[in-house]
Amino acid sequence: MNGGAAEGPPTAAPLLMAYYGDDFTGTTDSLEALTTAGIPAAMFLEPPAASLLRERFPHIRAFGVAGVGRSLSPAEMARELPPTFEALSRSGAPVVHYKLCSTFDSSPQLGSIGKAIDLALETFGGQRYAPLLVGVPQLRRYTVFGQHFAAFGADVARLDRHPTMSAHPATPMDEADLRLHLAKQTDKRIALFSILDQDGSPERVARTFDETLAGDPGIVLFDVLDEARLRAAGRLLAREAKRGVRFVAGSSSVQYALAAHWKESGELGAAASLLRPSSPVEQILVVSGSCSPVTESQIRHARSRGFTGIRVHPEFFLSDAEGARATILSQAEAVWRAGGSPLVYTALGGEGLNVGELKRLMREAGVASPDTGRLIGEQLGKVARAFVERCRPRRMIVAGGDTSGYVARALGILGLECLTPIAPGGPLCLAHGAEAGVDGLELALKGGQVGQADYFERVRLGR
Repeated sequence: MNGGAAEGPPTAAPLLMAYYGDDFTGTTDSLEALTTAGIPAAMFLEPPAASLLRERFPHIRAFGVAGVGRSLSPAEMARELPPTFEALSRSGAPVVHYKLCSTFDSSPQLGSIGKAIDLALETFGGQRYAPLLVGVPQLRRYTVFGQHFAAFGADVARLDRHPTMSAHPATPMDEADLRLHLAKQTDKRIALFSILDQDGSPERVARTFDETLAGDPGIVLFDVLDEARLRAAGRLLAREAKRGVRFVAGSSSVQYALAAHWKESGELGAAASLLRPSSPVEQILVVSGSCSPVTESQIRHARSRGFTGIRVHPEFFLSDAEGARATILSQAEAVWRAGGSPLVYTALGGEGLNVGELKRLMREAGVASPDTGRLIGEQLGKVARAFVERCRPRRMIVAGGDTSGYVARALGILGLECLTPIAPGGPLCLAHGAEAGVDGLELALKGGQVGQADYFERVRLGR
């Protein structure tokens, strides 16, 4: 991150919010929430210069910066985050949001949310605590009495019993109480504003919140069970922003909460959703670096509907990266020239990719940091860029949070705007870039847990 955003409000319309996403697909999730609420927004890979916003995005009222905080150590965060927080602070937005995953992916060693909050509060001098919202009813994520729950298919599981998150290869969630989980990452005292505290009139809720603040917490975690309580949180966040509490941490619940309040208060006027339908395309490129069982079901469904699978063996990137990329690209091009849709993937859920073995091979190959996500993402990004230059697809899907970030960077994308809802957290977006083939590319970036079994086909059809 270059921290290049200039002083003062940079757009024609007054900004409402600026945010940093700790992974790429999480930032598009917030972009979708804002656009759905009728708030023109864009997403960038770096803090945008005021001149870029004035010249190409004068209509937006919120913007996000897609980061990689979820994959950083605390030491790396200390180098990466402060310049970005400072740039967002200078944007003129009354609310600055550290956007994290709604399943709270983090540990003391990797993607530490506590460390990010500590660094932010150092940047936002004078702010004595950080509000924290994680539950998102729209995504079927819930926080109740501090315990966090997430959907899995038709069921809802406590985070430490969630079939995917409890076995996450990088940050397994073995504690559902977010206060206890976060306490391993920061020394700040964490208070809870529970669902019971949020009941009653707005005046009563505000008084109860002030009583919570009287205990001088460093972080206040909000329970989020339903949209009524989300609106209550939005009212409080807006009130606190006027008191100087600009920084807030949380999932896209922050956007949903504030947008609900802004609508209720009339600040957005008669704003309507800016999302719009897209027409179908005959062919589409899919690039997947996800190990999620949700993505597995999507790959299997897409192959049954005529997509052509191209299996990637990441270990080949260690012995002959250029040759491995050339082989994948040749296969994808052949499918495209024949009128098909190539689906490039590294794994079918837990089948076919042994992360532990790949890390061992990376260490043997002398890779300083055995980050499998970076290895896969960077190499798939180079494949995707070469494919876009040669074949000029109109539409493309990238599956996997880390993979999405690396592919977007490889493509040279300047910014994204939301086009069409496909699944909550996985919209179809319009890419802005300096190069032909990228500028105007329609791009769906989805996390591993996002979307229905027929998600890839839905993106192709533009539903």
